[in-house]
Amino acid sequence: MEVFIIKAFQLILSLAILVVLHELGHFIPAKIFKTRVEKFYLFFDVKFSLFKKKIGETVYGIGWLPLGGYVKIAGMIDESFDKEQMNKPPQPWEFRSKPTWQRLIIMLGGVTVNLIVGFALYMMILFVWGKDYVPQENMPNGLDPSPVAIEIGFEQGDKLVDVDGEPLENVLDINRNLLLRPVEYVTVSRSDGTTNKINIPEDFGDKMFKSGQYSPLNPLISATVDSVSLESPASNAGLNAGDVIIKMNTDNINTWQEFSNWMDNNNDKIINMTLQRNEGIYETTLQRDINGTIGVWKLNTGIKPVHRDLTLTESIAEGFDYGYWTLYDYVSQFQFVFTKQGASQLGGFGTIGGLFPAQWDWRNFWSTTALISIILAFMNILPIPALDGGHVMFLCYEMVTGRKPSDKFLEYAQVIGFFLLIALVLYANGNDLFRWISGS
Repeated sequence: MEVFIIKAFQLILSLAILVVLHELGHFIPAKIFKTRVEKFYLFFDVKFSLFKKKIGETVYGIGWLPLGGYVKIAGMIDESFDKEQMNKPPQPWEFRSKPTWQRLIIMLGGVTVNLIVGFALYMMILFVWGKDYVPQENMPNGLDPSPVAIEIGFEQGDKLVDVDGEPLENVLDINRNLLLRPVEYVTVSRSDGTTNKINIPEDFGDKMFKSGQYSPLNPLISATVDSVSLESPASNAGLNAGDVIIKMNTDNINTWQEFSNWMDNNNDKIINMTLQRNEGIYETTLQRDINGTIGVWKLNTGIKPVHRDLTLTESIAEGFDYGYWTLYDYVSQFQFVFTKQGASQLGGFGTIGGLFPAQWDWRNFWSTTALISIILAFMNILPIPALDGGHVMFLCYEMVTGRKPSDKFLEYAQVIGFFLLIALVLYANGNDLFRWISGS
């Protein structure tokens, strides 16, 4: 319960900060262009508000439903569906009376602020806390490829030299690059002293996603048991920390990845295990538990991250680069949403809340907030009516054609977009609920 409260509080605080800043992105240019803003709300005030106060021409408030927030701009067809106002003659302070370029700036303000906030937070994090990364020399055993990586030429023990001719500072980033970025080739060195260039197929990211092997290149770790869960099948069978797994039934095991793959791909409930213990061989038999596991944890030996503090100039440059690639990767993975497998992985507030750490940690809090800010920027600019991107789409149409869509058309589009968003929110949160109930 304590973990839930900590995560929920972080989620609400993060969303509150980002929603207020997003709405300020609309509010400030609206004020600059002398457009009346009737309401500025954090969260939604369905039926009633937790707090509200009118200052000048704007009512500032906090709603009770923490699903976002809004600014109500006079003379604009939005989620308020204020038809009475739109039936009156246009007034000079209304949104609809302003030049198209001013309306476009007002609508792009929220997304722009979200991007700036995300990039600025990454710069701040790097300046305050520095960065941690794992260079190839800190992975002495090299890489342990999964079957999908072996298919295209990777071998056990490969050491990363470069990706498309550029060295990779953090070798653990290789999987994200292969899944989401247009990598043409990877150069590796092998134990026999040779250097090999492995060409990456254009559809390799799709193969990774469809196979569920999102991390096809992992650090090569021996199948050494680090710890054994109490009252687990492994504990009852006599396994100890330090045991090296060398055989599962009749299959030889050389690495932890091979052990993990065997557990995933083999349905045997009764397992005969052969272990190396000190100088001798130990054999035992055990039965999987109801979750299909046996209760052992791996030993992460030989992998030590390097920490480096950054100057302000370095933090700005690397923070911008990190923000750019975070946005790029998120846009790239959006393609998977339109597949059956991707749709099933969509998540709502439970998934977002799960991004936060179980214990309060400012670095992780701001890092997650930066990620959510960039996600909000991208999601809001999608050309869907009821989102900022929908308004931008119609404004761009008006600028190109010189014709403004009718108010009736915009009202219908707003209604359709609103129900599409509600359906998406219900589906995503329904996935969270299903995963919670099923324990998956």
